[in-house]
Amino acid sequence: MKKKWIVVPCLLLSTIGAYAATPEPQPRIAVDSAMRVQAIDTLVAKLNDHYVFPDKAKQIEAVLRQRQREGKYDGITDGEQLAQQLTDDLAGVVHDKHLMVGFDPGLVPPDREVGPRPTSLAEWERIVPPDVRDRILASNLGVEKVDHLGPRIGYLDISGFPPPFLVAGKYAATMDKLADTDGLIVDLRNNHGGTPDGVALLVSYFVDERTRVNDIWDRDTGVATQHWTVDKLDGKRYGGKKPVLILTGPGTMSAGEDFAYTMQALKRATLIGERTWGGAHPTRPFRLGDHLFAVVPGARTISPITHTNWEGVGVVPDVAATPDKALEMAKDMLQRRLHGTN
Repeated sequence: MKKKWIVVPCLLLSTIGAYAATPEPQPRIAVDSAMRVQAIDTLVAKLNDHYVFPDKAKQIEAVLRQRQREGKYDGITDGEQLAQQLTDDLAGVVHDKHLMVGFDPGLVPPDREVGPRPTSLAEWERIVPPDVRDRILASNLGVEKVDHLGPRIGYLDISGFPPPFLVAGKYAATMDKLADTDGLIVDLRNNHGGTPDGVALLVSYFVDERTRVNDIWDRDTGVATQHWTVDKLDGKRYGGKKPVLILTGPGTMSAGEDFAYTMQALKRATLIGERTWGGAHPTRPFRLGDHLFAVVPGARTISPITHTNWEGVGVVPDVAATPDKALEMAKDMLQRRLHGTN
């Protein structure tokens, strides 16, 4: 399932990785009537208790119950098929890009074993399985490429935004390497998301003073938490004056959209490319049964500048460009800007 790919990297970074696809081939799990009923009943309950829009949760419940009565799910014995059908039915009501049902042939742990997301490396290392931990720490942590496209232009390709306790050192080394450039292209065309705190950390390198990035309102608590840039950075600050161009497209998702949207709202960057994916609601997973789980958006990102977000509409670039032309267009635009001809 395409949407599962977007969710899984964040869960691997921030929880125990329980909902990730199992690497070893698993026996086929036949879904019976009891499993279907349990999954739907639990899904309805979790949405009513946690979904960011309570009125929409009630609308979803009405649709799912109607389709249950009609016997729409009765013949589905394949777990992946049931998960996809439920995901499609959810999307038909609310069009929330992050809301989904997934299937895992391994056992999905109880919700209490997932717990809150860790806020430090020590907490994270305590709950992440050693093989997952080693794989993540040995990865590039979302920093795919750092380069110079000539003596004055830097290039940064980012595929994800891990939490700061994992990526702070990587960002510091990256920004130190780019500090001597006069303009920068940030490529988010294949960015599949991450954490709001990771976004705030990278934004911090492109401002000169403490800046409010966004607020995240949580339905469970009813509290909106303000997210600010980091005052003290490990790497060299790029600053708030040198031009930054950001490449976007349909593959720019979730936290990738957060970075693009925030930099655009702050008038700190020019966006080039195509409209982004359109998912702005932070999520958490819930167990629906031994092999089924739901990813439920329970919070809302709110820009202090626009007072809204990009949910359902995506981030619209300032300059339209097809994916194959976006980088060259950005490089040409930046060169002209640096030479004072634009």
